[in-house]
Amino acid sequence: MKKVAETFDHLYRVISTEDFLEMKSLGGEIPFFIAPFSPKNQVEVDKAFKGLKNKLENQGIAALEINLYDLVFSILNKELGEGEIFEIEQSSEKGEFKQSLQSVLDVNEVLIPAIKKIIDSSSAKLYFLTGIGLVFPFLRSHNILNNLQSVAKSAPTITFFPGVYDGYSLELFGLLKDDNYYRAFNIDNYQLKP
Repeated sequence: MKKVAETFDHLYRVISTEDFLEMKSLGGEIPFFIAPFSPKNQVEVDKAFKGLKNKLENQGIAALEINLYDLVFSILNKELGEGEIFEIEQSSEKGEFKQSLQSVLDVNEVLIPAIKKIIDSSSAKLYFLTGIGLVFPFLRSHNILNNLQSVAKSAPTITFFPGVYDGYSLELFGLLKDDNYYRAFNIDNYQLKP
């Protein structure tokens, strides 16, 4: 994998182009991109991500970050009561706790509609999906991405993925093979037109 600075330099050069923002040259495919990174670089990636957002903002490119971890906590606090999730975790077995979370955070009925609401209230030209590793194992990346394509189609969506994406399958943390996911492009392979 490339160094974090090189990766984010490439990201900026790609996503700040008019062709990318206007979703040209996708050949009818959905505008989904995976930006894989080594999980051991998470802290460095978080800093570089903030820098990328600021740089884009300074260029007049509005980007919307959808942090799954923050969104999940917001939903849980609303549905269960502030901080109740911690009490449920302490009084439940792991499997039971995971099931409880999955029932409250049903991807089709709860999570995707919440993301749609965020997207609909934004005029962003670009969506960033973050926090994927933090919501594992109760939310799976391929499930989120498969369902997200119905609501995040008016702007390119870049998922920051702590792991490996070879264009066919997602391997969270480089260890856990998720179901195959073919609908996204690996942004590391995106070539700028000369």
